[in-house]
Amino acid sequence: MNSRFERLLKERIGLDVESVGRELVERAIRLRMQAIGCRGEDEYWLSLESSHGEQQALVEAVVVPETWFFRYPESFVALARLAFERLPRLASGRPLRVLSLPCSSGEEPYSIVMALLDSGFAPALFQVDALDVSEKVLERARQAVYGRNSFRGEELGFRDRHFLVVEDGYVLTDQVRRKVNFRHGNLLAPGLLAGEAPYDFVFCRNLLIYFDRPTQAQVLAVLKRLMSPEGALFVGPAEASLVSQDGMRALDLPQSFVFLPGTAQAPRVVATPRPTVAPARPAAPVAKAKAPPAFARPLHTPSAPRPVVPAPAPGRDGAAELLEIATLANAGRSAEARAACERHLAAHGPSAAVFYWLGLLCDVAGQQQEAQDYYRKTLYLQPGHAEALAHLAALLAARGDLAGARRLQERASRGVNDHDR
Repeated sequence: MNSRFERLLKERIGLDVESVGRELVERAIRLRMQAIGCRGEDEYWLSLESSHGEQQALVEAVVVPETWFFRYPESFVALARLAFERLPRLASGRPLRVLSLPCSSGEEPYSIVMALLDSGFAPALFQVDALDVSEKVLERARQAVYGRNSFRGEELGFRDRHFLVVEDGYVLTDQVRRKVNFRHGNLLAPGLLAGEAPYDFVFCRNLLIYFDRPTQAQVLAVLKRLMSPEGALFVGPAEASLVSQDGMRALDLPQSFVFLPGTAQAPRVVATPRPTVAPARPAAPVAKAKAPPAFARPLHTPSAPRPVVPAPAPGRDGAAELLEIATLANAGRSAEARAACERHLAAHGPSAAVFYWLGLLCDVAGQQQEAQDYYRKTLYLQPGHAEALAHLAALLAARGDLAGARRLQERASRGVNDHDR
């Protein structure tokens, strides 16, 4: 791939091409060339130079959103708790301000709204702004219609309270939709949101890992500018060390990945009212919803004791145990997921899939060295395991081992090429 395309993506969205693999970007370029009938890269480059719309179309082809509602559920519990502490100190009774960027197809900002509503916040007490560089995903977010893949884990009570069943899946009720203001914006654009008041909470998760070090520093400076001096920043698990190295301080709220500016005083976290992501009390219905389809999973109330997952029954196949591990992990039930992993290893011996899940669970818990060890075990058994390569590369990059991260990314890219053949 010609380096001019890399430079353009770096200038437009700050993307370090090696973080996603050149194969993905080359594929996006080929798709756009076919879409507009270009016969070669030189001809396509001329189209890019002369068309802001085509530049945006290439960005759309490269940016592949992967998100779901209440991803990292502990962070939304932490948000509600911190919001209750913050609310009495807001000047002149102004609403609490929350920012989500990049917001992708809307699952994160809508989760923020649902978490605050379900924890007892009146709609007038907060507002949520959401930005993304992709017009395509913003349009999807505004439509607020979601399929099965946007709902993961077992605690889906929020779906019954805040969604209606429609032909294409589930549509959000107006009470949630109208609380999010979606806007097109580029985090690297000069003066982004310069006219806006500071935000009390900023969500910017799983974005920094796609940038090189100078761009990471630039983005963190922008995020701190957008935050109130007493604000808090929520990031992804693999980005925690990057934010710490930048001088921000982690709050002692396990698996929430929330940070304060280095000079900010840590807020006192109140114990009451005790917010939850999905409380048992139903919200007032906006309209009568149809019964959920047959594939809806059993619901569990967060405040109730979690059931103990039984040991696998004799003769139970390994695939069913792996499904159990995935279900527990995606529901945030990390201790039970780890126990299920240990049971699987005891019954079936070393497994790349199980080592990968253990790596993810350690990664989410901030246990970076343990996560690296498990990812390496995964790759010993399955050298082309794409997800393990990507996560291990992110951990190495966060620790400053850029050469090691690049080697892993090159391995992942070779794996994609081999698969295509």
